[in-house]
Amino acid sequence: MTTLITTPFGFNSTAAEVLDGVDLSGKRAVVTGAASGIGIETARALAGAGAAVTLAVRDVDRGSEVAADILESTGNEQGAVASLELTDPVSIDAFADAWNGPLHILVNNAGVMALPDRTLTAAGQETQFATNHLGHFRLAVGLHGALAAAEGARIVSVSSSAHLRSPVIFDDLNYSFLEYDGWAAYGQSKTANILFAVGVSQRWAGEGITANALMPGSIRTGLQRHLDREWYERVREELKDSMPVKSPGQGAATSVLLAASPLVEGISGRYFEDVNEAEVIPERGGLGGRGVAPYALDPANAERLWDRSLELIGGADA
Repeated sequence: MTTLITTPFGFNSTAAEVLDGVDLSGKRAVVTGAASGIGIETARALAGAGAAVTLAVRDVDRGSEVAADILESTGNEQGAVASLELTDPVSIDAFADAWNGPLHILVNNAGVMALPDRTLTAAGQETQFATNHLGHFRLAVGLHGALAAAEGARIVSVSSSAHLRSPVIFDDLNYSFLEYDGWAAYGQSKTANILFAVGVSQRWAGEGITANALMPGSIRTGLQRHLDREWYERVREELKDSMPVKSPGQGAATSVLLAASPLVEGISGRYFEDVNEAEVIPERGGLGGRGVAPYALDPANAERLWDRSLELIGGADA
């Protein structure tokens, strides 16, 4: 039984505090979904520590505005903006093919949450699973060589406590038979984010690549745009004591810990929350649960998901 990783940081810690004193000069990073929410603050903290950060975004104009703001606040002139649409294989492959040289940090941050109606991508895949997991999986596989070349690359997989709502349903990934539920589908995709990190630790460890997953916390961002606002505010009021709201800077703290802190050097295949490793729990509590489900860390599930994901993206083994 492994010992849980603990740090001096906690719920109130910010991304800037976590990386205080960390020097990322000469390191290159990619942050998906870096045009909003915790993606902005993740990119800002990495840039503030000296990394050359590429903002991988759907809206390049908005990404350019964010890049200008990060430059102003950090003085780091190495930032770049690139187009990335996670439901479009052509866009993902173009991003990966255009990358030259090593990649030291990949933060899979972008996502969609709790779509009220079942929607499918052009490839016929449920949109949340396709965006949150498959798109990032394809991106990582496409950047595998660049990550290996970094000789110590880290991948950060932004998950959620919503993973406690559903394992990966291998027999019905697209809700073709099960009655669609937006939260369950979101939960499935977030479990997949954790299993991806476990899969990386199983397959790419020999190349010096580590990966971990995390729950950023409850943060008011554009991620909640599909939720019923009245319902959401009522739930937030009910959970204000057990799951208080974080600022985007606090929400990005666990991401940057896993991306760059020496405190987790060499650690891989684990799940963190509030800037510390989370405990495995035997059952889910209510809304806003803490801990990680055993099925999300199961090596056999990770292996099965990796193989199935390769089939779905039409890729070779990696």
